[in-house]
Amino acid sequence: MVTLEYLVQYAKQTGYIFQGSEIYGGLANTWDYGPLGSLLKRNIKEAWLKRFLREGPNIVGLDSSILLNSLVWQASGHIAGFSDPLIENKTSNQRYRADKLILEHDPNANPDKMTMDEMYDYIIKNNIKDPVSGTTDWLPIRKFNMMFKTHQGVVEDTASEVYLRPETAQGIFINFKNLIRTTRKKIPFGVAQIGKAFRNEITPGNFIFRTREFEQMELEFFCKPGTELQWFDYYLNEMKRFLFDLGIDKDLIRAEPHAVESLAHYSNATTDIEFKYPWGFDELWGLASRTAFDLTQHQNLSKEDMSYLDPETNERYIPYVVEPSVGVERLLLVFLLNGLSEETLENGETRQLLKLHPALAPYKAAILPLVKKEHGEKAQEIYDMLRKEFDVVYDETQNIGKRYRRQDAVGTPFCITVDHQTMIDQTVTVRYRDSMEQERLHISQLENFIRRAIKF
Repeated sequence: MVTLEYLVQYAKQTGYIFQGSEIYGGLANTWDYGPLGSLLKRNIKEAWLKRFLREGPNIVGLDSSILLNSLVWQASGHIAGFSDPLIENKTSNQRYRADKLILEHDPNANPDKMTMDEMYDYIIKNNIKDPVSGTTDWLPIRKFNMMFKTHQGVVEDTASEVYLRPETAQGIFINFKNLIRTTRKKIPFGVAQIGKAFRNEITPGNFIFRTREFEQMELEFFCKPGTELQWFDYYLNEMKRFLFDLGIDKDLIRAEPHAVESLAHYSNATTDIEFKYPWGFDELWGLASRTAFDLTQHQNLSKEDMSYLDPETNERYIPYVVEPSVGVERLLLVFLLNGLSEETLENGETRQLLKLHPALAPYKAAILPLVKKEHGEKAQEIYDMLRKEFDVVYDETQNIGKRYRRQDAVGTPFCITVDHQTMIDQTVTVRYRDSMEQERLHISQLENFIRRAIKF
């Protein structure tokens, strides 16, 4: 696997990811997704929607608003409890998450079960040093709420305070009655949503692994109490199948169940799918059985009845919820890390190679005229034909070998070369990215060839 430093440089050079606000010196932990990165993000989202919405068991979609009534976050517990333990070093003025410092010191520690005073005592007693200053000159730990606060309207006062949502899930929960009424769905059913979320992280980092602005792909699956663990197992298998079907190396993935004593108070099962990043295994995709906590909380505060009447048994209950949640950017990072390599060829040369499933590849094919003057017009015709259906790219600069290498490096699965034979019999050379093997296809076959290749 490539290093994170190598990937950051690669992403900038190829047009996958740029530093945010770069011409003004940048803005820490912000990233802009270039021509290739924006296409890859879109393709990841489309693949997720295909598998988890369109092909899922009784799933509908939703696009809820980013700004919500502040009472939503009061009911969900975010205003009171969505905070990290912040500790500051007086010498360096650097701020850290206290629980992360403890886990870096001892991976077997359990800071989730410690109070802030207990975490502080642990850090002092174990002589945990500031990574920057090397001192133990720590200020007491305090809570740091991670929600971005802003104001709605012209007057900035407490009554006008609103928050940028830290998750998309609550927009689903508060629309539960609307969804039941308008879709006429029966439980079990699910709601899928992709949208921006914002978290004012204390220590973002590792490139795009942890950012303050990101897109979530969340699914809330409503089911009858007592069946939630069956659906939990179903979605755990579907999450892994999604990753493996799109080419993630099975050796780089593991499922880590949370110990019972470390579960959130509202959960009766939580498992993280972890990926082996350059710094080790870390979270990629979370799966939680949230019981009836969210709907109950909103029912208690809003006084709206969130129960469901089963039309077959005439039983009324508040549904349980199983939630798989993943970040688009984190998935993008994983697909790049999983696929990027430098390969040594038989002749001793090396090529930069990005192996992406054709469904995810930003460009499905590159159309290349062998000789611009002789084949450029025909190549342009093929490009114009294919771009009506697919994202393809036309490239006529430098020799054919360099153009092949350029497409290998950015993950384009097929190069379609227009050559002398094309002018005779309307066939083209199709070169495969991974094997570098070639075959000839008639121009009329290209559309179906690409369409079959991008299925998963």
